[in-house]
Amino acid sequence: MNNIKIGFIGAGNMGAAIMKGISKSEAGKNIELYAFDPDSAKIESLAEYGVNPCKNEVELTEKCGYIFLAVKPQIIEGVIETAAPAVTSDKVIVSIAAGITDEFIASKTIPEAKVILVMPNTPLLLGEGASALSKNENVTDEEFEVILNVFRACGKAAVVPKDKMKEIIAINGSSPAFIYLFAKGFVDYANSVGISADSALELFSQSLIGSAKMLTESGYTIDELIKMVSSPGGTTLAGLDKLYEGKLEDTVKNCCESCTKRAYELSK
Repeated sequence: MNNIKIGFIGAGNMGAAIMKGISKSEAGKNIELYAFDPDSAKIESLAEYGVNPCKNEVELTEKCGYIFLAVKPQIIEGVIETAAPAVTSDKVIVSIAAGITDEFIASKTIPEAKVILVMPNTPLLLGEGASALSKNENVTDEEFEVILNVFRACGKAAVVPKDKMKEIIAINGSSPAFIYLFAKGFVDYANSVGISADSALELFSQSLIGSAKMLTESGYTIDELIKMVSSPGGTTLAGLDKLYEGKLEDTVKNCCESCTKRAYELSK
């Protein structure tokens, strides 16, 4: 069986993290990695992970069956147009750029382009990513499974409908920033009452980890978990009352809706 050749146009934080995840995974044993980035130092730093350098986008596209577009949405159009002459119907293009559609990629390459859209998040840098994936009708199930396994090697991966790839951004792509802001409120409070920021951050971070595991592994619903922590007349209910008064759930919904609106504005 021939090795699968996967190439990355762009070797920034996210692209490099995915390549490292592949190289360390069991699936990586059957994958050859290639990359191109205008900053050659980024490619050189990946040599220890078995990443082969390419001179430009066209060379990479010609060599690889799977081509990751690991660049910012603002420059992706030029990158696609540069690589387009080497795109054929057997190539699978994987975009991790927010708001970019498969129709846009096909319009810049070939009408029958095989496109997989991915919304990863930054915890992928630690192998704890949460990535949402969808594919267009030209991608086979076998081809899609290859890319699913790539993201499973870097954390968790879920398949979502193609027409929900903008809505999912608020749930996993942008949500780490929202969680960090939430955490900042607790750490700032700790500071204000004389508790060290380091101690507060350690305890609150572990509380996040533990709470996440309760959500995914306990078998209880979210409402049941809230009730488990909330003794009648106790401290938790006193705090929850203020969150309900402040309409926290409505604020989160408004946050997600604004995030999604911006994704549609950026969409190509």
